[in-house]
Amino acid sequence: MSKTHMFRRWRRAAVVGLAAAAVVLSGCSIQISSQPDPSIGDDTMLINADKGNPFFTRNFNPYLTNTRTASRWIYEPLILINPLDGKQNPWLASEWSQPDARTIVMTIRDGVEWSDGEDFTAEDVAFTFDLLKDNPALDIKGAWQHLDGVDVKGGDVVFRLKGEDAPSLSILGQTMIVPEHIWSDVADPGTWRNEEPVGTGPFVLGNYNDQQYSMDRNPDYWQSDSIEIEHVVLPATNSQLDTVTRGYDWAYSFISDVEGTWGAASPHNDWWFPPAGVISLVPNLEVAPFDDVNVRRGIALSLDREEIAETASEGYMQPAGQTGLVLPNQEEYLDPEIPDGGMIAQDADAALAAFAESGYTLQGDRLVGADGEQLEFSLTTANGFSDWTRAAQAVQRQLAAVGVKVTLKLPQPAGYQSAISNGDFEMAIGGMGNGDVYQAYNGLLSSEFYVPSGETTSNNFQRYRSEEADALLAEYRATVDPARQKEIVNELQAIVYDDLPVIGLYYGGIWGLFNDAKFTGWPSEEDPYMIPQNYDSAPLMIFTRLERVKEEGQ
Repeated sequence: MSKTHMFRRWRRAAVVGLAAAAVVLSGCSIQISSQPDPSIGDDTMLINADKGNPFFTRNFNPYLTNTRTASRWIYEPLILINPLDGKQNPWLASEWSQPDARTIVMTIRDGVEWSDGEDFTAEDVAFTFDLLKDNPALDIKGAWQHLDGVDVKGGDVVFRLKGEDAPSLSILGQTMIVPEHIWSDVADPGTWRNEEPVGTGPFVLGNYNDQQYSMDRNPDYWQSDSIEIEHVVLPATNSQLDTVTRGYDWAYSFISDVEGTWGAASPHNDWWFPPAGVISLVPNLEVAPFDDVNVRRGIALSLDREEIAETASEGYMQPAGQTGLVLPNQEEYLDPEIPDGGMIAQDADAALAAFAESGYTLQGDRLVGADGEQLEFSLTTANGFSDWTRAAQAVQRQLAAVGVKVTLKLPQPAGYQSAISNGDFEMAIGGMGNGDVYQAYNGLLSSEFYVPSGETTSNNFQRYRSEEADALLAEYRATVDPARQKEIVNELQAIVYDDLPVIGLYYGGIWGLFNDAKFTGWPSEEDPYMIPQNYDSAPLMIFTRLERVKEEGQ
């Protein structure tokens, strides 16, 4: 029996059943029944996407952190990006061009109306960006970190950039646009709850109370012919049991033993868990001995990523390579010169040889340095992130086999975020990679984010600095030539592979749960047209692709 299969059996056996009266144990199996709400019609979608605290605050300001999930289905971006692979889909901007690396021109889509019947115009776009400039706390995508100014020329909006910055297109394009004729009269947009939202999106606000709210189809939506959902209902929900048993059409949740729980609850239940990032070891490069690449390489060679992935993700996700790319999503960017697709196989002898380059030798069951002290460090992860904790425990066990002592630190999530932002850690569980290859490498490698430990940064938590990486990132920003951009990506992934600024372990998953009894056309491995999350702007694309299941004879 393979090691992977043994671990899968062990992990499945360890799953705690979803308790309460809805769960019926029969022998060794768990049988769960999903009972759809009979009051919800065939034209209505029940979505588990907005949990409340525990009740809903009526807040539809799309720029506030505590906004209702559906506010991002009311307000739309200029460009809709698939976070899986970075594909840019025209949305409120029908097309765009980059005449040079300092200028972006977007053509605003004709025939779009706000849900109150007013015309959507290029002036609304310019107003939105000026609003964000005047209220920096609302600039959640960081548009004005890149912008020098915004001008309207007929039906076009011209974005003047601060410098050569071709990749800023994706950041500017994701900005959600609001109507000037309403928001220009708002005294304080940073606190305004926007209780009666007016947007360009496929739905408008329906009924609302502190336990549940609904959305109704916008009949004047610019893609109304593609929307077959008449109503959307979003209850306040909190538990896995509720997710499995309530009869949701769409949910987003990590569920232990998804086949035996969600899958068993209804023959119409399906799921898709694509990779969307790389869960990694993040060394603090300002803390010895992690400033030594041979120590980082020794750690990387000591790890069995297949076991870590199986243990951490309960078999849902695959081990990850050391390129910074998310595969297979970004297969087109993978440099064929990097061996084995960037995978680093466990090799204890090679690990000890790498450690020996830095003066560490195995004495009994301890890896010791020239000073006779054992190599040991603390590994920080967030308390409550169960897959990360299991990954940390697996790393702890595997490094013990080569004589390295690891102790675990599990602060609460807020404390964890503070620790990695401020450099208050030796090594941490974190991540790298996303659908936009430039933004992924820039956030990982750019010294623009470097601050010494003790000061706060929003990226490059490991405090990496490389003149070569900075030069490549600058060249990428300065070119609009896709061929040269791809060559630069090859060089950046070689840096990640050779220099190990972070150490990839396994892919982090997106936990899409669907029911196709009423609606079909969900994204899938065979048709990955959009990430299967039901928050942020991704549902805008998915709503246009779903089709009602017709009764025979209809």
